[in-house]
Amino acid sequence: MRLYTYFRSSAAFRVRIALNLKGQPYESSAISLPKGAHRKDDFGAINAQRLVPALADDGHLLTQSLAIMEYLEEKQPVPPLLPKDLLGRARVRSLAQLIACEIHPLNNLRVLQHLKRGLGQDEAGINAWYRHWVADGLAKFEADLTQTAGTGTFCHGETPGMADCCLVPQIFNAKRYECDLAPYPVTMRVFEACMKLDAFDRAQPMKQPDAE
Repeated sequence: MRLYTYFRSSAAFRVRIALNLKGQPYESSAISLPKGAHRKDDFGAINAQRLVPALADDGHLLTQSLAIMEYLEEKQPVPPLLPKDLLGRARVRSLAQLIACEIHPLNNLRVLQHLKRGLGQDEAGINAWYRHWVADGLAKFEADLTQTAGTGTFCHGETPGMADCCLVPQIFNAKRYECDLAPYPVTMRVFEACMKLDAFDRAQPMKQPDAE
């Protein structure tokens, strides 16, 4: 497998964690988003979406982090990223999507660049935007972990899964932007449990070959 990645991409971070949890070896190809490498024709010839992550496997290219994780789960069910029971699987997917669909799209690099270049926002305005949507999303995440049955050491149960793969990169980003994480004690407890595991630690941004 070959993963097209960027060290600070939270979506690529998710997939790195999932590959590590599965024990799946892979080669990395770094695509520098700030330098616009994803927009160049050579990468466009590989990936029509011109986004990271993208995973090449057996002559096929997979895109979008949640779809890639689902693919890995179906290809190699053990160890699992999703619970065995129907309701548990739905809950884990819901938590993963709360991060990947509700928080991340509002705060990814393209949005932040548009706020600056297209809408003339200064650094203070951009940081306020970022922190607002992190707080909005993590409050919902914390409420689910606190109020819904199934939360254990990890987002769901006693083994890490797809929701944890999404949560950890989001917390890394929140720390980078100095968001206040004190209101989310259960979320942070789960984050800390994840970071004790090698699969999460090895995937973190500053341990990647392209880290700057």
